Amino acid sequence: MDTTAVDNSADFDAATELLRQAAIREGLLDAADPAAAEGVISAAASQAIEALLEREIRVPEPSEEACRRHHAAHAAQYTRGERAALRHVLFAVTPGVDVVALRKRAEACLLDVRCHDGTGADRFAAAARELSNCPSGANGGDLGWLAASDCAPEFAREVFGHAEVGVLPRLVHSRFGLHVVEVLQRESGEALPFEAVRGAIEATLRQQSYATALRQYVQLLGGAESPLVQ
Repeated sequence: MDTTAVDNSADFDAATELLRQAAIREGLLDAADPAAAEGVISAAASQAIEALLEREIRVPEPSEEACRRHHAAHAAQYTRGERAALRHVLFAVTPGVDVVALRKRAEACLLDVRCHDGTGADRFAAAARELSNCPSGANGGDLGWLAASDCAPEFAREVFGHAEVGVLPRLVHSRFGLHVVEVLQRESGEALPFEAVRGAIEATLRQQSYATALRQYVQLLGGAESPLVQ
């Protein structure tokens, strides 16, 4: 199942169970299939959910007009050669970690480094050495010069295509965890014409449509009056 439409682990577990039960009702999965254990479903349930979603969710192809509107509204995201000198403090999300407590520590770190006036010791570097779960912490969190292609896509979307320099006023989420990020310098890139990025835009809009459709389908399952299969 595509997890883009799910915001946290509790929502994901609930959505997965709704989909598993729907697969049973539709005859795609044996009723004896066990419920998820510690958030992990059976291989048969995973395959049945994929078959269910393939059958139930239809995503229209994005129109050229929609693609062009997206390109015009997000032109800064479609550049070649943009780079940024970055450093970060990573609060890694690992199995069993208390995500709420982790977020509180990350937010406290963000507030601390944002409040630093730049005089005296380098507070960001000290925080990275003390708190970061990334090997770069030993070097004050320094990541050097990076392009968007060097980063996880979700990290790149938060950092590139913007004009901000300094400590970003928000935590950056990625598959690795929560990042406190400082942009030391930026080098603007060359804007790419629509035809050069049409495929990427189509994929982005298609994914957005799928996430919306998936969310709506799960909400429909959750609001059904009939009881879930026991």
